[in-house]
Amino acid sequence: MSLKNIYTLAIESSCDDTSAAVLCNDKVLSNIVARQAVHEEYGGVVPELASRAHQQNIVPVIDVAIKKAGITKKDLNCIAFTQGPGLMGSLLVGGSFAKSMSMALHIPLLAVNHMKAHILAHFIDEEGFNKPSFPFLALTISGGHTQIVKVTSFFNMEIIGETTDDAVGEAFDKSAKILGLPYPGGPLIDQYAKEGNPKAFQFTKPKVDGLNFSFSGLKTQILYFIQKNVKENPNFITENLTDICASIQYTIIQILMDKLKIAVQETGINQIAIGGGVSANSGIRKTLKEAEAKYGWQTYIPKFEYTTDNAAMIGIVGYYYFLENNFSNNTVVSKARIAF
Repeated sequence: MSLKNIYTLAIESSCDDTSAAVLCNDKVLSNIVARQAVHEEYGGVVPELASRAHQQNIVPVIDVAIKKAGITKKDLNCIAFTQGPGLMGSLLVGGSFAKSMSMALHIPLLAVNHMKAHILAHFIDEEGFNKPSFPFLALTISGGHTQIVKVTSFFNMEIIGETTDDAVGEAFDKSAKILGLPYPGGPLIDQYAKEGNPKAFQFTKPKVDGLNFSFSGLKTQILYFIQKNVKENPNFITENLTDICASIQYTIIQILMDKLKIAVQETGINQIAIGGGVSANSGIRKTLKEAEAKYGWQTYIPKFEYTTDNAAMIGIVGYYYFLENNFSNNTVVSKARIAF
């Protein structure tokens, strides 16, 4: 199918953000995100509340995305949506709406893997941002995933390393919770770390074979460290918050970098692209840029708005699927866990 301009409506609803975007080919015309503040008082995402909020947000978010793009529904050529992974109730809201709209408009439906979208977000046409060339290594880091992926084409990706237990985002958020910081705590650790000494406190890095990761032991180590020191000094956290955050962040970054170095050595690929919500972390971004000079790597860091969950990244995958006629039909099902 050859069209001069392909207009893609993309819908993302995998967790607690309702997002809709419109792309013209690989360029983003609009990328609207409705966030859900309701989860903050619970210290984490409540799935039932998330799916209800998606139901309230999805129509106005899509309406605003189409209007901001300066087009009408009749101009759309296809609809892309997040099939998985994610919270089942949340995924069903986005998936059901996408199916209904594609039927009503008689346009193709494109089911997208959320984690592949984090990787292909690098191919959005954005001024001032370069696109990696194939092959490259992708480090996808989020609240639920930590993966090193060997990417040889838009449609050929292989996970060569992943977490054996908890994801890096959870390690940040749980550490923040131990320190008494509000949810979401990961960005707060990043904020406080900028003022602290990253080598003030030593945490042991887990020993995991190959390119895999583990963060559960580090979380336990941080918990015991805080409990022990607070017992000796009730004001320990308050007096040392910036140094604690800097030390936690430094340890996590070193764990990620150690595995990346091995991956580069084993594959011979020195192009590194990061994606996922945790790639918004300033410490990780800074360390990765430093690796360019230190190790001769080429590093690619996406625009900030394309790191957290957003529909633009779903749309770019949809665009490439459309070019390949890789369409889904209305029997496609949302999946909380989905094969990569």
